Amino acid sequence: MADIRGFLKVRERELPPNRPVEVRLRDWKDVHAHLEDGQPFLKEQAGRCMDCGVPFCHQGCPLGNLIPEWNDLVWRGQWRDAIDRLHATNNFPEFTGRVCPAPCESSCVLGINQPAVTIKNVEVSIIDEAFARGYVTPQVPQRLTGSTVAVVGSGPAGLAAAQQLTRAGHTVAVYERDDAVGGLLRYGIPDFKLEKKHVDRRVAQMEAEGTRFRTSREIGRDITWDELRRRFDAVVVATGATVPRDLPLPGRELDGIHFAMDFLHPANAVAAGKDVVDQITAEGKHVVVIGGGDTGSDCVGTALRQGAASVTTLAIGKKPPLERPASQPWPTDPILFEVSSSHEEGGERDYLASTVEFVGDEQGRVRALKVATTAYLPDGRRVPTEGTEREIPADLVLVAMGFTGPETDTVTEQGGVELTKRGLVGRTAKYATNVPGVFVAGDAGRGQSLIVWAIAEGRAAAAAVDAYLQGDTELPAPVAASTAALRA
Repeated sequence: MADIRGFLKVRERELPPNRPVEVRLRDWKDVHAHLEDGQPFLKEQAGRCMDCGVPFCHQGCPLGNLIPEWNDLVWRGQWRDAIDRLHATNNFPEFTGRVCPAPCESSCVLGINQPAVTIKNVEVSIIDEAFARGYVTPQVPQRLTGSTVAVVGSGPAGLAAAQQLTRAGHTVAVYERDDAVGGLLRYGIPDFKLEKKHVDRRVAQMEAEGTRFRTSREIGRDITWDELRRRFDAVVVATGATVPRDLPLPGRELDGIHFAMDFLHPANAVAAGKDVVDQITAEGKHVVVIGGGDTGSDCVGTALRQGAASVTTLAIGKKPPLERPASQPWPTDPILFEVSSSHEEGGERDYLASTVEFVGDEQGRVRALKVATTAYLPDGRRVPTEGTEREIPADLVLVAMGFTGPETDTVTEQGGVELTKRGLVGRTAKYATNVPGVFVAGDAGRGQSLIVWAIAEGRAAAAAVDAYLQGDTELPAPVAASTAALRA
């Protein structure tokens, strides 16, 4: 595959540079620099992919992306063939190539004793080159089956399911409660990580293929789940896991404490040129972000662009190691210390910080957080250490501690769908709920997870729906996604 001695000749990873911090903080555009002369190093990086016999990057990718194959094709300059192999397993590489944490790279065989192949950058380069060369065109089905499918939710899982089912010949309508398609791709992920032009052009392709989008329609309120089921031959629940995890501590009721998405959603809307009344803004404020994950990082970058006076990220746990620990051997996906593009731009990161109280002023607004050093108990629990309390100034507190699961009140009351003990939408290995003809894909049935898992489950659920409607299916289903559904 590729250059058989490439990994010996080029031993270091090379990625395209980011735009200077002082420049990118002035806008909401992609942080990555776009090189006018292309990426002259891309062929060398693709050529580092080894003929390793057993490509463990496959098991690291829930989609089963054919990574060695398209690395080889990029090295040879065969861009049309490369995008064909990439699209064979991934509907939206422009999304995963930008916001997926790339577990495939943790499984790269070269990563045992060298920096892993730049798989994610090769992937996004393929799709960007394909769009630039006009290789991405609508794939209109050759025949219509006469069956209708409703997909509820237009995040990556819903979009993947809808595109697969449309191409199989079904008439598909996607319902989205927001005013624009994309779910968290649209209003959760800031433009500096994923510019919305990438979402718009993929939606345009899907519309040309025949997928119908119904925005500002909330199932359960504007249309009942029972009514939806009567209108369509099958329904796919792809509403995501949108219920945020709270931090019920003294002072939680104070003004100025918000969930991360209540901050990010309007910020993204304003960046798109929309008017937002009473927007939560970080301008001139001391901002504290509770939670050190991707959502917390997005809050940091957004707050800095809004002109925050300071930004501090609190993480209850220890600072992760810089190198793979012995307890997380290759090819597992290790937890390592990472510096995101937002963290490069400014702010402080505080580890072993347990929040014990929100401190308010006389007007009922938050003015500080009282935190203590985290102690680990023998049973694994983490508790604040007495006598280590200190205050951190805070005019705006953003709770970015992840999500507990989907919003399920209406789907259970109106649709009769059963839940799991975790509060997720229950399903079989074929993504079917207890209600005939109703399926679930993505975070609604899996719990909060990665975008690559959402697309994988959307593809797998589409194959299950097609088999339900037609008696059989030729749609591909990622093995990893089907296995995960069986375990769930």
